[in-house]
Amino acid sequence: MRTPVGWQTLVVPESDLDLILGYRGSQNFDGDLTEVGPELVVLPFWTRDMCDAVIRAAEAAGGFEPNPDDPVPGHEISLATISPRLYENVMVDLGVRIWPQLQEKWPLIDYCGLRDAFVIKYDLDGQRELRMHHDVAQLSASVKLNEGYTGAELDFPQQNFRNTDVPVGSLLVWPSLVTHPHQSLPLLTGTKYSLTIWFEIPEQYG
Repeated sequence: MRTPVGWQTLVVPESDLDLILGYRGSQNFDGDLTEVGPELVVLPFWTRDMCDAVIRAAEAAGGFEPNPDDPVPGHEISLATISPRLYENVMVDLGVRIWPQLQEKWPLIDYCGLRDAFVIKYDLDGQRELRMHHDVAQLSASVKLNEGYTGAELDFPQQNFRNTDVPVGSLLVWPSLVTHPHQSLPLLTGTKYSLTIWFEIPEQYG
C-alpha cells in the first residue's frame, strides 16, 4: 500500500480545496438508481467539478504507476495517497448515501468500508488497456472522470454491456468475483481517467 502524502505537498488550484478536503460541492443528487444491464446499476455520485478536481489532484500527487504485486497492474494512484481526508470522506459518503440505495437492489450486502479506491489513468504513452479480470471485493464500482478520448470502454462481455453511455460522475456498480469479468478496451485517442472502488468483503466471507 502506498504511503499517503500530505496535502501541503500538492499544487492544485485553491478552488479545489473545498471539493477535495471539505467534500463540499462534490456530490451529485440528480437522479435515481437505474439498472443498465444484468446486475449492473448506475446512480449519481460526483459532480463534474469534483471529477475535474480529483484529476488535477491525482496529477499533482504524481505516482501513476503499476503495483508489481497486483495481478492486474494498472497505472493508478490511491485516493488515500492523494489525500487521506478525501479517502475518509468518500468512504463515509458511500456508506451513508450510496450503500442504502444498493441494498434495495442487493438486500444481503453488508457495508464494511472500502478495500481500496483509486484513480486509474490511460494514455497513449502509458497504459492503454486492462486485461479481462475479476475484482476481489464484495461489490465493485467505476466512475468516469472525464471525456475527450475514444476507446477504453469498460466492457462486460458476459452481460453484453459497455459503459459508453454512462455519464461522467455517475457510479457504475456490479457484483465482484464470479459473474462479472470485465476489461478496459484499448484506448484510441486522448487520455482517460476513471475512479475504481472496491467494497470490502465481510470478515466471515473474506
